[in-house]
This record gives sequence, structure tokens and C-alpha cells, in this order.
Amino acid sequence: MGPLLALPQTHHFCPSQLSLDPLGPDWDCPLGSKDLEEEEGPWGGGSGLPPPGCFPGSWRQDVGLDCKGSLEGAEARAWTVYGYSLLQSCLQQAGLPETQDRSQVPRTGCPGAEVTLCILGSPSTFLSVLLEGGVQSPGNMLLCLSPAWLTKVPAPGQSGEAVLLVSKAVSFHPGGLTFLDDFVPPRRATYFLAGLGLGPGRGREAAELARDLTCPTGASAELARLLEDRLLTRRLLAQQGGVAVPATLAFTYKPPALLRGGEASPGLRLVELSGKEGQETLVKEEVGAFLHSGALGDALQVAVKLSGWRWRGQQALRVHPRGELGAVADTVLALLEKLEEEESVLVEAVCPPARLPFPGSPPPGPELAVRICAVVCRTQGDRPLLSKVVCSVGREDRPLRHQSSLPQTLEVALARCGLGEPGQVAVVRQRVKAGAEAALAAVLALEAGLSAEQRGGRRARHLSQFPTLVVSLQALVRERAQEHPLFAPAPSCPDHTLSILPLAESYSAPSLSIASFQLPSLPSRPCWFPQLHLVESDPNHFASQLVQTFIHFDVTEHRRDEENARSLAELVRARGLQLDGCFSYWDDCLVLTALLCQELGLPCSPPAAMRLAKQKSCTQLHLRRCHGPPWPAPSLHAVQCCPLESEADVEKAVRQVPLPGVMKLEFGAGAVGVRLVEDAPQCREHFSRIARDLQGEADHPGIGLGWGNAMLLMEFVEGTEHDVDLVLFGGRLLAAFVSDNGPTRLPGFTETAACMPTGLAPEQEAQLVQAAFRCCLGCGLLDGVFNVELKLTGAGPKLIEINPRMGGFYLRDWILELYGVDLLLAAAMVACGLRPALPTHPRARGHLVGVMCLVSQHPQVLSSTASRETLQALHDQGLLRLNLLEDILVPGEYEEPYCSVACAGESPAEARLRLLGLCQGLGIDGPHYPVAHFLSHFK
Repeated sequence: MGPLLALPQTHHFCPSQLSLDPLGPDWDCPLGSKDLEEEEGPWGGGSGLPPPGCFPGSWRQDVGLDCKGSLEGAEARAWTVYGYSLLQSCLQQAGLPETQDRSQVPRTGCPGAEVTLCILGSPSTFLSVLLEGGVQSPGNMLLCLSPAWLTKVPAPGQSGEAVLLVSKAVSFHPGGLTFLDDFVPPRRATYFLAGLGLGPGRGREAAELARDLTCPTGASAELARLLEDRLLTRRLLAQQGGVAVPATLAFTYKPPALLRGGEASPGLRLVELSGKEGQETLVKEEVGAFLHSGALGDALQVAVKLSGWRWRGQQALRVHPRGELGAVADTVLALLEKLEEEESVLVEAVCPPARLPFPGSPPPGPELAVRICAVVCRTQGDRPLLSKVVCSVGREDRPLRHQSSLPQTLEVALARCGLGEPGQVAVVRQRVKAGAEAALAAVLALEAGLSAEQRGGRRARHLSQFPTLVVSLQALVRERAQEHPLFAPAPSCPDHTLSILPLAESYSAPSLSIASFQLPSLPSRPCWFPQLHLVESDPNHFASQLVQTFIHFDVTEHRRDEENARSLAELVRARGLQLDGCFSYWDDCLVLTALLCQELGLPCSPPAAMRLAKQKSCTQLHLRRCHGPPWPAPSLHAVQCCPLESEADVEKAVRQVPLPGVMKLEFGAGAVGVRLVEDAPQCREHFSRIARDLQGEADHPGIGLGWGNAMLLMEFVEGTEHDVDLVLFGGRLLAAFVSDNGPTRLPGFTETAACMPTGLAPEQEAQLVQAAFRCCLGCGLLDGVFNVELKLTGAGPKLIEINPRMGGFYLRDWILELYGVDLLLAAAMVACGLRPALPTHPRARGHLVGVMCLVSQHPQVLSSTASRETLQALHDQGLLRLNLLEDILVPGEYEEPYCSVACAGESPAEARLRLLGLCQGLGIDGPHYPVAHFLSHFK
């Protein structure tokens, strides 16, 4: 097991085209949107209550969320608690402290003495804006999680207008500090920004609070109703904004006054319907003429969708080939039945996003595409100003939406398109800036012409616009290839005991170990003297003489882990062991460890989380259902997969998972039994081979066969492979270490080379760390040291698997050498409920580059020029770093690496050259094992 521790499209750059898909989550609707009491939300609909247990993490639950004098009903209270938990989850994932509850000591002072920006809305949306905008709030930015925290009273001397008072809020302060405060007397809001918030029915409450206030308000139900109408906004932009919009055919039913009459808009045809029934002939004629018109240009597809304020964020659209007149007309007629007054059905050209070229031959799988979103704000002088540009990269065959893609900077997204020169990026940014600011200018012009009643209040004003600009980058790529001039260069320790569960993977694996650490209080500084108790299946294991207590217990049959955990707990109690923690870093014993911790009341991630991470298909399938909030959601990183237990499962899997794919053991380790499969026959053949060759632990010890030999088929994704080793405590990320892997040896995916620290750009490194962190949280892994394997693809990080223990092979050794952080010590401390003191932003003390040696590829070399004795001598001299992974040279069809040899350097290039020279001298490099190729990924 492990140790128990006790602590002692054209020839020119096309103009930007505007899409009005929302930036926020589909169900976080603005004021005036369709009431969620009438529809199903992401919580499943029906009960009107939020989903239970959505946010894994550790924070206080006994906080004062009730507002004196304004009690909430059970349903509204549940949504307030949900919003508070969402806020804590967002703070946790951002690395910020938990909100401090000081509501028992109300804040006093003059309610109108300072500027107070009050926000009623979603914590995730608010916090993301606050963090990305770099706002340093002095405490006057207040987030209200419930309308009950606000009171609206008549304004003295101002007939018909009201003052908004804040009785309770979460206040934000510099340094990421947040406080839950009560205000006595209530604080007067001097600016009010209202969104729907969380929970059905709160849109109407927020809208009523925002109406007729003396202070400025951001938007209103009336403005939202206007600006969330795709057709109205599209016509406005086409006529006044100078922004190209997709060619559109609109069937309107009793259109709003602003859509009646007026001049025709380029590429935009409006057909007013007198009714929703009996329109078959008219629809077919208009659709036919539109599909054959020149307005569509070279568009190959059209999208049919609903337009109107009720449909904001609703992805009720269908995409059809341009030539399918009947299918398009039938879809229009079906959607007409859903219309109410002032709503429309749109048929529009699909503007294809830019395809991302790849060097050399294109990778298998779908093409990737990029889309650019610009956030534009109004300045004090009512001038539009570009605030942020965010790009989305994803599969071309799926809708590129903000919730289904990872946000990237413009520079990184364009670099993936082959446009990495600063001059090229500047050209695109300028085009985006011009189009986006023109879009908001048109909105501001419309707003200026509206009456106070039409705006929803004298002080209601639209703050910003989030236009998505689909920019044609193909032409830009072509121009660059032709050397177009456009791109010219331009504190004492208490006594503790810890329980540890098998020793390092480079030794013969013990089954279970228990360790105990005594921590005496010393006057000089805290010291940790562990008392180790070991549980092990082998009675003659070498470590039996190295520990305080040795418990011989057979734990190899992991299908009986629950029974074994109860028996072990009784043994621990019978021996009088007072343990403070228990952990394991041996794959097979991770679930048993969690169960034992649960039996003994010791800190650990829940057994259910360990089970989820242990079984690879369950990990992926669970994360694919984690759509948020908060965002980005773990589902972005999971890939398609299907569990395989029988031949019938194989037949089903090849129809569900795109090929080529990867077949692997559900509970496997060390890449044993992993294989690239290109078609159905290969899938069937490999399944049969594994079922025959690897039936139980005796067939290949140490790779997880004690859990069975079930398999899975998962989607194969292109990209560079990386390991992320994380230290988590209470659901908070304490440290992360990223390493790069060289190309694996296909079709078996055996590891060849590695480099640490990563050579990725900071943004990409951060994406990997956040993806690994969110995937762990998504599975419920809150405490421990975890190793997450990912691929960095054009669409962002994709998960290979989670190992709910510290990284194997050489990783602990390398991290200790480069960063001075011992993952084993960190795992032991976390297991005892002690937060390790780790550097927030660790900096490496050099670089390490290494390669694996395989018995099958180096049978003669490992017995002669690169023998164990030779490699050890070079290690002792400091010429290389050796990590032995096997004791003896045993070739076989299902092999694991024998050892890792690495060289250090002040730069990656220096370490790489040293290693290559060493491998050439020792005979490790050769035509059959081209080390230079394996290391080329690290340039």
C-alpha cells in the first residue's frame, strides 16, 4: 500500500464580421431576459433549487448570509448560499483567500460619504471582470448575492425617483481580500450594476430595483430587451456601425417599431409575416431566392436561429448546407411556431472561422478554427474604447462558443495561425479595434435617441458591448506567404503522527506502508522527526527493518479494499498507534488509503474522488459533464472515451470514439498495454491480445492488474505532452511544476525524453497548470500531491489521465534538485493536515533534460558501455543524473523503461547538448533510438 505517517476568404484581408453570441454563460441572463422559472436551466430545472454539492472545496459554511429585517424564503435562501459557494470556489481557484465573515460587527459610518459601486449578479462573472481588469478596489465595490440585501426607498425631494441602500454585501479590497459585511446604517449606492444573479425569478427583482434610481445604473430591462434582439442589433450595425454583418434573411412576426420601415440594410432582408401559420409558400420562395443570391458570397452553409430578447443565450440553431433548400425551409417553418410578437427567425450565412495551418502534413482529426471576441467599454465622454481582446480556438466542426473553448490572448491564437510577427498581430488588433468600437458607437447612437421611458430610466445607460468578430485570417496567411508589404518587418511544532501508504516506484513495490512522525517542540526551530509505520504484503520486504512498526497484511486484491480498510483500521487500533495521517504513492493502494483514512478519521481526499481518478474512463466521462460554473469548466479538457469490458463494448466504442484512438488499461500504469489503434480491426485485435496476455497481477506485477484488466478506447489528440505535478491543500493550489515530454514511441506510447522546467510560453504553462488544477477539483481531489498528464493542443490542454499521487519515474528527484521542493515531504505533511510552506512562484535552479533507456532497444549497451555500474559512477561524478526504474534487465512485449539518464545545464540547449553527447558516447543514441529526434521537441 503506502506509508502511514504519524506526526511526531477574398484576395484581401476581409472586414471583421460581427456575431452576437453572448460572452457570458447561457443561463446567466441579463435584466429582462426570459424568466428562468419558465424553462430548464443548467441545474436541470423543475424544482427551482440550485444543484447540490456543485463546488468541491474547503471553506466555512456557518456564515451570516441572512439580512436583518429582510428574510428570504427557502428557495431564495438556497440560491444565496449557492452564490456564496460559487464565490468561494472562484476565489479558491484564483488563489485568493476565503471571504472573512465580519457581519457580526456591522460597519458604521455615513451612508453617503463615499462612492459605492453596488453589483447584483453572478459572482463568477463579476470576479472574472475584477481580476482580468486588474481592479484594486478600496472596499467600495460591493457584491450583493441576493436582492434581499438591498432596499429601495423614495429619494427626498425627487418625485418619482428612489435611492438604493445596501444592508449587506461582500466587499472587495486590495490584495484579493474579501469580507462579508453588514452596514448600519445601510450604505447608499452611488452606482448600481444589476444582472440576473443566480436563481429563477430574480431577473424581475433586479429589474425593479434598477428602475428610477437617482444614481446611474448599468443597463435596464428595456435596454436589454432592445440590445439582446439579434435582428435589431444587426440592422443597427449594418446601417450605422460600418461593420460587415453576415448576409441575413429575417422572417419577423409583428416586429418592434424600431424595425419597421427605414432604409434597407446591405445583405439584410426583412420579411414581415402577418401570422405564424400558412406561410409555407412564402418561406420557400424567400429561402430559395436567398440561398441563390450573391449576398451569400462563397458561404457553403447557412444557420437558422431565433432572434428576440427571450432567446438571448439560447443556442436554438441548426446549420444546413447551402444547397438544402427543403431542409432550411422546414427548419424555418418549425421555428416559426415558437415565435411571439416582436421575434424573428433568421437564416444567415455561416462565416467560417480561420483554419489553423500546421507545419508539415496536417494532423489526424478535425481542423481547428479561431474566433476573436472584443470587449468594448464606454468612456466618461461616451466614446467607445477597446478594453480586451479574447480569442477562442476549437474544432471547426463544432460551434465555437465561449463556454466550450479556452480563452487565449490574440498573440497566442494568431501564432497558431502562423501569424506571429508583431506587425501582423498589430494589423489584426487594429482591425478588431476599429470594428468593435464602431459597433459600440452605433449602440450609443441608438441609446442617445431613446427617451427615458424607452431606456428604462433617466439614468439607465448601456455600459459595454461584447461583439464577437469572426475575422478572415486565411487571406492574411496567404499574403504573408507572398511577402505582402503589409507585413514588412515592422512559526513551534506540535507532536504529530502520520500514516504513510508503497515506497518509491524505483524499488520493488511494497503493498502498503504506514508511517509515524514524531514532532517534538524545539526552542530553535520546528523540526520533523517522523515515526513511520509500514503496511506491506511482502513479509520480507527490505523496508520492514527501517520503520517503527511493520504490519504484514495482504492488500493485493483491491476489489476487497473496503473490507481490507476496516481490517487495517482494527489492526491500527489494536496496536495502539496514534496516527495523524496516512498516504500512499503506489497506484494500486490509493483507494485503499482513502478508505483507511475515512475509517480512522484522518485527512484525505474522499474515497469517491480517488476511485474516480483511478479509473481512467470514469475520469474523462465525469469531467465531460462538468460544464461549470465556475469557468473555464473541466469539460473543456476531457476527451471522448468509452469503457471496454467485452468484445461487444469494442464494437460500440468504435462508433462513438473518433479514430485513430488510444486503447489502454483502465487501471494501468507505466504505459503498459497502451496502443494507438487506427481502425476497428486493430481495436478488436488489441483488446483480444490484452485479454489473453494480461489477466492478473502475476502476468505483469505493479501495473494495476490487481484491479482487473478492463480497458478503454479514448480519442487521440495531437499536441505536445506534459506532466503537471500539483500540491493541493484544502482545495487550494500551493505549487505546480510543469515538465515537457518528447515524442512517445508509437504505437505503444513509451516515454522517450523529458525536460524541466517547461520551455512553453508563460501563458501556455499557466493554461496547463489551471487545466490540471480544475480537473483535480472536478474529480473532488482536494488534498494531496497529484500528477496530471496532459497534451497541449491547438484548442488548449486536453487531459490524458490523472494520477492521484506524486509523479513517478524521475519527477520527485528532478523537482527536488531544481526547485528544492520534496513532493514526498509535501504529501506527508498534507496527509497530516499540515500546510506545506512552498514558494508561490518557484524558480528553477537550472535545467534538466533526460532520456529513457529501454531493455528492448539497448540490450547490449545496458550490459556494457551503459551498464548500471557505469551509469552509477557517472552519476556519482556529477556527469549525469541516474534514476533506476527496474532492478534487472528483463525484456518483454509489455515493457517499462529500465532507467532515466539526464544532464543538467544553465540553459535547455546546454543540457540538451551534454545529454546528446553522453548518449552518443555510451551508445544509447542510434538509428533505432534517435535521441536527437527525441530531444528536438525541446528547442
